[in-house]
Amino acid sequence: MGSQVRYAGIDIGSRTIELVVVDKTGNIVESLQADTGFNPMAEAHRLMEGVAHDAVMATGYGRNLFEISFEAPTVTEIKAHARGANRLFPEARTVLDIGGQDSKAITLFPDGRVRKFEMNDRCAAGTGKFLEIMARTLGFEIEEFGREALLAENDLNISSMCTVFAESEVTSLIARGRNRREIARGLHASVVRRAVGMINRVSSSGDIVFTGGVAKNPCMRSLLAESLGRSVLIPEDPQLVGALGAALLAGGLK
Repeated sequence: MGSQVRYAGIDIGSRTIELVVVDKTGNIVESLQADTGFNPMAEAHRLMEGVAHDAVMATGYGRNLFEISFEAPTVTEIKAHARGANRLFPEARTVLDIGGQDSKAITLFPDGRVRKFEMNDRCAAGTGKFLEIMARTLGFEIEEFGREALLAENDLNISSMCTVFAESEVTSLIARGRNRREIARGLHASVVRRAVGMINRVSSSGDIVFTGGVAKNPCMRSLLAESLGRSVLIPEDPQLVGALGAALLAGGLK
């Protein structure tokens, strides 16, 4: 096989599935993405079809289903994101991953191993799902939500972080004629406050690698950097970092 050796990593998340293939030096040679949908394993099979690989490793909330279906090893999202972020930004020691279903702050040893982490997986608050629900409540498309929030001159304080109560609070603010952009900015600020709290519990200085789908949101990036006073590094495609880490671990690569 020689130079044709290829290692695959698949990240089966609550909203999307990412597949990354790397060569023996750890460089990405192929990447694919699909919506998770109602049948994650059917989508995983579809993505894997025709993708040449010598080994595969799964991560994400659906990794155990993949392990059974493909007889493949798995790795936690924490370890996968740590390894992927370390590959992309070797000098950074902190990772913030906000996905559809949970959020996590991770600190790393210089070699990319996990040193410490904090995780929010008990409720939707502080996740992509929270922002998605709030965007819909305000009548924004999720893709435009962050851009619109950035245009607000002020942000309205949203007191509740529980999704159900926050939705009710937002509905009440809309009924009172408050500015939608300012409500949107307030909602982003509430998610950032939660993320900053997690980061500060694991790390006090240095650059932060921001991964996951929410890292595409410009308001989240801006408010996060402003609140922390630290550089926020965004991968070219922040949603691929977990799958990249799984692929590197599948091949025992740095």
